[in-house]
Amino acid sequence: MTTEEDKKSIILLFGPPGSGKGTHGPAIEKLLRIPTLSTGDMLRAAVVAETPLGLRAKSIMANGGLVENELVIGIIQERIRNPDCSLGFILDGFPRTIVQAQALDQLLEDQGLRVTKVIELSVPDEALEERICGRWIHKDSGRSYHVEAAPPKSMKLDDNGQPIRGTMKDDITEELLVQRADDTPEALVKRLKGYHSETLPILDHYRPKGVVTTVNGNQDITNIKQEIQQALGG
Repeated sequence: MTTEEDKKSIILLFGPPGSGKGTHGPAIEKLLRIPTLSTGDMLRAAVVAETPLGLRAKSIMANGGLVENELVIGIIQERIRNPDCSLGFILDGFPRTIVQAQALDQLLEDQGLRVTKVIELSVPDEALEERICGRWIHKDSGRSYHVEAAPPKSMKLDDNGQPIRGTMKDDITEELLVQRADDTPEALVKRLKGYHSETLPILDHYRPKGVVTTVNGNQDITNIKQEIQQALGG
């Protein structure tokens, strides 16, 4: 007999900054017909909707505090009740700590569910600087471009071979692209240190459950997609 657990795909997507989560997450969404859930987006939506949890989060954030795990888990619980999560969902960037992973596991267990797959996009640290520092983002949609790997159609270069800011526009909306303030070599060192120390132990938490697949994210994009599809049973 097919259980609710068997029917839902609950995916955790991990990878260091610049590993390609923004590229491959949407492909998984399309393949499995499930949404990607960002804790930041969920918090902002709950605040705008003025749900009880959203109002609590608004108060904490207004005072410069960090939203506690219990509140984040509660907002995830609210969000996954929506009809678009009927087949499952992808969590990008959550959990970030073992405590959060344990809380997520308990939330799912209470509903007869479990994490069905954890995908880690593995890219060597030395390959990430070129990716990060050449990255441009369309702020509203999150679409990601790269000056070498995936430049926007509008891009023009100056005499030094550097992209001219005013020509960096989204292919669809033609709105100007932006670079994140922390997409710098200095910031990357700090972000990678945080990723390795906090996030990688979460993979060890899920490995005994037999759901972790490490995908080589430092190869041709077609091969990466094939590895991800294989990991998802496609």
